[in-house]
Amino acid sequence: MSKQRPGTGPDTGSKNEVAQTSSRADIDAFLTQVRTLTSTTAPGQRGRLIFALDATMSRQPTWNTARRLQIEMFAEAAAVGGLDVQLVYYRGLAECRASGWVSEAERLAGLMERIDCRGGHTQIGKILSHARHETQRMKVQALVFVGDAMEEAIDDVCSSAGELGLLGVPAFMFQEGDDPVAEQAYREIARLTKGAYCRFDPGAAQQLAELLRAVAAYAAGGLKALADVSRRSGAATQKLLEQLR
Repeated sequence: MSKQRPGTGPDTGSKNEVAQTSSRADIDAFLTQVRTLTSTTAPGQRGRLIFALDATMSRQPTWNTARRLQIEMFAEAAAVGGLDVQLVYYRGLAECRASGWVSEAERLAGLMERIDCRGGHTQIGKILSHARHETQRMKVQALVFVGDAMEEAIDDVCSSAGELGLLGVPAFMFQEGDDPVAEQAYREIARLTKGAYCRFDPGAAQQLAELLRAVAAYAAGGLKALADVSRRSGAATQKLLEQLR
């Protein structure tokens, strides 16, 4: 659903610096949470990750960014042992769809390229229920959700999150912007699934890239894999690794 986000108008340099510092702290806190998790990927098996996005109208810029960044996500996971990803999205008033499982970045990018964002309401509860059904068929290591709003009954969504948590599927809830209602809901979903929550700034591709690479490495090979990937990366990723030690 189209919304006016705080901070999208003209701003001062000092405010931008404060926002960047806040987002950096959020990402560091997220990685600290990840440190407490344990991977359920068995040796020699590919990880399975559900990549879920809000595709309502306000999400178009981030949808385009996510389409580009998912290639990096696959590349990180490939160095560990590979990753199978399923794309799930919702848009409009009742449309919520899931792709098949794909193991190549190009295939997922092709799927995302054919999808345009449309006005509508959030359907996070459906995402959680779908993830539960999928892991009952075959274990899913992680659910990633990227969105900016929450327009559903929180108790119903939390019930679905609790069921997912009982099956051992952590939800990594990534919030664009600073809507307080969304933050409260996303944090609670992360808590109930023993996952993690993090906020990133609108249009901050590098922040989202760091988060997606971190979860991809975790889903493919656990915390050791995340540390190995960070060691091979640049200065920014090295800084993230320091938070895990």
